Amino acid sequence: MPHHFHVEQFLPYPLETVFGFFADPANLPRLMPAWQSARIEDATYIFPPAPPYAFAGSDAIIAGSGTTLTLTIRPFPLSPVRLRWDGLIEDFNWLQGFCDVQMRGPFRHWRHCHTVVAATSPVNGEPGTLLHDTVEYELPFGPLGKVANVLFVRRQMGRMFRFRHRKTLELLETAQIVPRGTIKSAT
Repeated sequence: MPHHFHVEQFLPYPLETVFGFFADPANLPRLMPAWQSARIEDATYIFPPAPPYAFAGSDAIIAGSGTTLTLTIRPFPLSPVRLRWDGLIEDFNWLQGFCDVQMRGPFRHWRHCHTVVAATSPVNGEPGTLLHDTVEYELPFGPLGKVANVLFVRRQMGRMFRFRHRKTLELLETAQIVPRGTIKSAT
């Protein structure tokens, strides 16, 4: 029986910018802790048809449905062993979202869907984008996997997404993308 994990993050950036950021596979290793030394080892890109508009981040690679990626990571700090993760992009819809599915890796089943919607900040009412991350996953090892989920995996997923949320804001800020409602001064 699969487990479910869902988190949301408000980002003060236009929908096109946020969607383009997450649809560019080059950003995936950047959203992982440095000690994991994540890297894309191989990729076969299926590019979606161009959108009928220009979007912020249009110089990015956008991976559409059918794109495959091989990612390797260190499972713990200073590990000499790297875990391999083969993924497939499915259900790609411009400015709505997409899902990545594990084809081979540490989970018995993994499907992570990224959904974006235009929204206003619950804090100050400024426009931006609400990012939804929904993960359906199943661990190997039957009953032991269920115990591992309760004792370790679910908490680790929470930590992982808190890190991703902080890193996403940092990367979008350092990319010098101007949030909606912000006027950049000419100095």
